Amino acid sequence: MIRYLCAVVLSCQMSAAAACQTALMLAMDVSNSVDPSEYRLQIDGLAAALADPEIAEILVRDDVMLSVVQWSGEDRQELSIPWTQMRSGLHVAEFAARVRVLERAFVLSETAPAEALRFALRQFRDVPHCARHVIDMSGDGTPNAGGEVSRIRRQAERAGVTVNGLAIEGIGVAITNFYGRQVITRDGFVMTARGHRDYARAIRAKILREISRVMGRLERPAPCPRACAAPTAAPS
Repeated sequence: MIRYLCAVVLSCQMSAAAACQTALMLAMDVSNSVDPSEYRLQIDGLAAALADPEIAEILVRDDVMLSVVQWSGEDRQELSIPWTQMRSGLHVAEFAARVRVLERAFVLSETAPAEALRFALRQFRDVPHCARHVIDMSGDGTPNAGGEVSRIRRQAERAGVTVNGLAIEGIGVAITNFYGRQVITRDGFVMTARGHRDYARAIRAKILREISRVMGRLERPAPCPRACAAPTAAPS
């Protein structure tokens, strides 16, 4: 009987591990450079992306685990929505609805991506059964507080966590270049949003790329530089 129970438990653990293909953490910059209207554009854009039928179908198919982190200064990180598994369309719709009404965690705070990344890495202890661990980190500025970002990035690589970036640019590509050189892991990528009004388009494309699979493997995009910027047309 004991041997049978052990076999059942092991089988359940293996099934759980196989079911959750990806644990995807959505880490949003809410530092002082993000004004209230820009914050609204971010959460509305993220909610719309998650509710997109193409994305929702993949989230359910792969039993993806989602969470949302808000970050800004050195001691300003919050797990705003804890890990939640997308087992049905209802789960996706409920998660997107929670994002849409999410209260801003911090105001009048600096930008410390190193501490945000360190905080994000710790959260993956709660989802060891997922096959892939991915941080989707978005921001509209470079650091003005905190430690060395590239050192935490190396910790992510050693832990097997992929870090991707979404740079919200005004003019130029300074933030995109920073994410490409300092934030993303070697297996990661950067996308660019041309202002907060372009965030909804960019986050949808980014999430779709992060979770899409063909025959059980990640889609392989055409070769490009580590900092793969989106089209540079100004938002309407």
